[in-house]
This record gives sequence, C-alpha cells and structure tokens, in this order.
Amino acid sequence: MTGWRRKETDTLLRRYGTAVSPGPEHRIAALALAALTFVAGLIGMANLFVDGTLHQGATRSGYTLAMAACLAAAVSLAVRQRIGRWQTFGLVLLVEVVYVIVVFSISEPAQATPLMLLFPSFVAAWFLGPGMLGATMLATVVACTVALGHTYDGILSIAVQVAISAGALNTAAFGVYVLRRRVQRLLEATQALSHQDPLTGLANRRFLVEQAPRVWRQARREGSRVAAMVLDLDHFKQLNDAHGHAAGDAVLRAVATSLAATVRPSDVLARIGGEELIVLGLVSDPAEAHRLAERLRAAVRTSRTDEGHTVTASIGIALTRPVDGEDAGDAMWRLVDSADVAMYEAKQAGRDRVAAVLPRQRSGRFADSIPPTGRATGGAA
Repeated sequence: MTGWRRKETDTLLRRYGTAVSPGPEHRIAALALAALTFVAGLIGMANLFVDGTLHQGATRSGYTLAMAACLAAAVSLAVRQRIGRWQTFGLVLLVEVVYVIVVFSISEPAQATPLMLLFPSFVAAWFLGPGMLGATMLATVVACTVALGHTYDGILSIAVQVAISAGALNTAAFGVYVLRRRVQRLLEATQALSHQDPLTGLANRRFLVEQAPRVWRQARREGSRVAAMVLDLDHFKQLNDAHGHAAGDAVLRAVATSLAATVRPSDVLARIGGEELIVLGLVSDPAEAHRLAERLRAAVRTSRTDEGHTVTASIGIALTRPVDGEDAGDAMWRLVDSADVAMYEAKQAGRDRVAAVLPRQRSGRFADSIPPTGRATGGAA
C-alpha cells in the first residue's frame, strides 16, 4: 500500500471508525472461552473422585474451590455471551492461580506441568492489549516460580526451570500477540478499503449506503434535515481527452483532498463513480445547506494538481426531513436523485454553480418533500 493510500485509509478509519460493535464473532469467542474453562473445571473435578490423586485436608478444599471457580466463570461467560478485556484479564489470572493451587494439591506435583498455562497465555496474547499482556506474562513468571519452587530443590535448579518454562510460555504468547496485531491491522485495512474508493481514498457507494441509517437516526433524534449534495466536475471528459487519464486521475485526487478538508467531520463524502461525488450531512435549514455547498464549490475551484490542472464543479442540493418507518437506504437514493436533477440544472445554467431543490411544506407526518425542479444560484459560468 502506497504512502498516500495508507494515509487515506487511516483517515477513513479515524473519521468513521471500523465496525466493531458486538456481533456473532464476540459471542463465539465468549462461548469458546466458556467451553474451554468449563472442560478444564470438569477435568479438575474428576480428580476429586480418584483416590490418591489429591492431598487431604485444607489443600483439597482449596482445590475444590478453585475448580468450582472455573465452572462458575464458565457458566457466567455462557450466560452473558460477551466478554471484555477486564473480564478476560481476570479469567487469565484465575487460571494462573488455579495452576498454583493444583500444584500444591496433587500428590505428584511433577504431573502439574507448566504447559497447563498455555491456555491462559494464548488467551491473553490474543485478546488483551500490551499492558495487560505484560501483567499476565509477569504473572506467568510468578506462577512458575511458586509452582516449580514446590517441585525442585535448590535456587539454581528452580531458576533454570522457571527460565525454561516461563520463557517458553511468554515467548509463545508474545509471538501470538505479534501475529494477532498483524492480522488485526490487515483486517482493519481490508475493511477500510472495502469502504474506500481506490483512486481518491474517499468513501465509496457501499459505505455511503451503510451510513444512511446512522444519518437518518441522528436527523430524527436532533430534528434536523438531511442534505444530499451531488457534485459533478465540469468538462471532465474534455480534460481527460486533452491531457490524458493520468491527468484526470490527478485532478480527482486533488479535488478529493480539497473536499475532505472542507466537509464537516459528521458529513459523509463519497465518490460513487466517474467524476461524480456525493456529500451527505445534517443541516438546520436550506440556507446552511447552501453555504456548505458554496464552500464545496470554492474548494473544487481552488484545487490544483502539480501540473497546474484545475476544474470546477456543478452542485445540486436536495433536502428532506426523515420520518419514522421509512427505509433509510431507499430514502437516501430518492434524495440523491433529486439532488442529481438539481445538479443538471446547475450545468444547464452555466456550470460552476449551485442549484437547490428546496422542500415545500405539507401537512401530516411527511412535513417536507422535494419538488421536481430546482433553483440555480451561485458562481459564474
């Protein structure tokens, strides 16, 4: 990925974010951890019924409580079907403590190999951030020191065994963490690119459609109107024919950069094909929409490529007031179609100007509608 493309991808991620709301994958992760923890608890409970496996007395009671804690944690995860970082951190530390309890409880401590800590180490590496992962890696060293100190004699022997066991576990965990970060970065970039126009780095048609429900919800909540602005670059075909498609691509990128610096953070700026772009945002009245469109027109007019090529844009505006029960995607395209009509009127009026389709009032829940004709205003031809 080139430098400018990576920059545009990061900008899209920062502006709109990634779709990371809790979904099926989060439930699957929680249920998988619940199943693994539950199985570990059941296997541990089975030792209670095997004669000679556990010490008698207080250590047996502690062992029973540890296994019961694993089962309780598993049931909680299965019921909630979601798990956050702090819950994951707690689960990892619980398993670390359980390992130490197992070592002190069984008759043959050597059977409680540090490999039992692979589960919490890998869980921490895959689900936790660097700070929490570092804490769990330190906990692994402590757990191995306590457990192996109970098994081996002599400080040197214990130190060597801890270095081997904890070192191997933490090295593996760190490797999984690095792999996870790489995969996560690739997934985020892939998601951004699936929402991104490959030439300009702007949002694309797919992302525009996905953002419509959010814009409609926000407009209903705030009592605002939704404005759609269709921008079409003037005489773009002639520019391509005269200077080549490379020059046309450079103009599109320059225009995209200028427009991205002009729109408001809450607006959605998308290229839907060719030289046509759309801005979707909230406004309080037609005057605000017209002011924004004029700023966009000026931004296009002042954009310039390194070779000195410039272009102008004809802009059409349409407004609507969202109502309950309508499909946001369908309503958005109806609004865009109306703005498209206004954009063609701007072209017929001389180009490099704004034409607005203004709403008219009518009774009932459909307070605003769009008439079939527009009004051209703004700059010179």
